[in-house]
Amino acid sequence: MHYVILRDDDTNALTPVERLEHLYRPFLDRGMPVNLSVIPEVKLDACCPNGCPERFLPLDSPPAGGTRRLEENPALVAYLRDNPGYHIAQHGCFHDCFEFDGLDRAEAAARLERGTTRLREAGFGRPRAFVAPHDRLSRASLREAARRFDVVSTGWFEIGRQPRAWLHRYAWKKLRRAPHWRAGGAALLSHPGCLLSSARPVETILPAIRRQVEKERVTVLVTHWWEYFREGVPDVAFIDVLHATADYLAATPGLRVISFGDLADQRL
Repeated sequence: MHYVILRDDDTNALTPVERLEHLYRPFLDRGMPVNLSVIPEVKLDACCPNGCPERFLPLDSPPAGGTRRLEENPALVAYLRDNPGYHIAQHGCFHDCFEFDGLDRAEAAARLERGTTRLREAGFGRPRAFVAPHDRLSRASLREAARRFDVVSTGWFEIGRQPRAWLHRYAWKKLRRAPHWRAGGAALLSHPGCLLSSARPVETILPAIRRQVEKERVTVLVTHWWEYFREGVPDVAFIDVLHATADYLAATPGLRVISFGDLADQRL
């Protein structure tokens, strides 16, 4: 059996409901879980590593200070609660650039707890999975996230960022060339880059996904809802590829789409 976890990053209080519905209805109607990495209290002037405003922010809103909590968008909260096929992972707290990269243990713990509190204030249960903004965690942040969540999903794991007590497990992971491992009480998942990305030629996306899924027992497919609506305009060809991916995942024998919670419960 092969397993796929679909992870969509950057849902936040400013995300239009209709865009999630447009993208993920074919998955939800087939009973396939969609793992949304949700920013609990989005920073309204969040920037990319290159200094440009994050593309999950509205184009017509100039950079502004302050934050917006998820509960401040009741329509989005109601939509997510009405569609149990969405599974909520915690995506940082504010989504500062490399938010969890340079934090010490106390700062990491405080931001993790604040983010979880914001999600619970919006009416969701305690999230079981954590995704760091820009897939970057300091050693202290990684240790604190593993203490609080069943799953930590990131792009890669570097030896210089591992807690010293984990190094023997990390070495064994490297020897086995394993993309996923366990340490600190959590499942630690890497992913093969953003295969579902508007930066890739659309004709190459589904073949790359097929190869990856056939190669690994568990594959984390990462995408970003805002990439399908560049400058507010639907990218029809890219959306078609996403929906073709839903067709492929639903129709392939020996393949199951799961949530982060499913993985934690089944210890795959």
